[in-house]
Amino acid sequence: MEEIDIKDLLLYFVKKIPIIIVVSLIVMLLGMLYSLLFKKPLYYGDVTVILVQENNNANGNNSFTQNDLQLNQKLVTTYSEIVKSKKVLNRVIEELDLDYTYGELKSNVSVSSVQDTEIIKIAVSDKDNRQAVNIANKISTVFQDEITEIYNLENISVIDKAEIQTTPYNIHTLRDTVLFFAVGLVLAVGIIFVVYYFDTSIKSVEEVEKRLEVPVIGTIPLSKSGKEKRRV
Repeated sequence: MEEIDIKDLLLYFVKKIPIIIVVSLIVMLLGMLYSLLFKKPLYYGDVTVILVQENNNANGNNSFTQNDLQLNQKLVTTYSEIVKSKKVLNRVIEELDLDYTYGELKSNVSVSSVQDTEIIKIAVSDKDNRQAVNIANKISTVFQDEITEIYNLENISVIDKAEIQTTPYNIHTLRDTVLFFAVGLVLAVGIIFVVYYFDTSIKSVEEVEKRLEVPVIGTIPLSKSGKEKRRV
């Protein structure tokens, strides 16, 4: 492997700065055009629910015990799966008359839980911000009904309903601009380095002396007029 002269490499990059800038700007502009023309804006609608104590305990005592807390935390995982079940989502599709299959809707629904709590967050992604909100709120309602039917429990309460978002979550103009420019910069630098590495031409007197291990006694530079001038 040929040893790379760092000084010579840096000088080579300095000479290619205009090319690096042009390539970076071209990639940035192409990326922005893609974001503006082809990237579909998506909106979130999210609902937060919490597992609460059942209204009536067997002993008639409404106090909330540590066992109740631990039980509810264990149920969070199970309930998160129920949210994305066919029984819940197919009913949501039917009641809202959605143009979705079960698989398509499931891929747009994410369920997460806050660690060591009984809180579940249901988020729905959609290209229509109003529909995202409607679906999220409907899922929470259907979910509550299905839990009551399955477990004969009424231990789900909505903390925050979904609200309409006016800003798409997947489009960040400033961040995307910087990202695309950085990609173009890395691409340009990479290409120039590869060209430099595989360029076997001799670029200087010093390189001739280094490769041939003999002194150079004269050079023949080119004049600006295009005529050769001999120098010994």
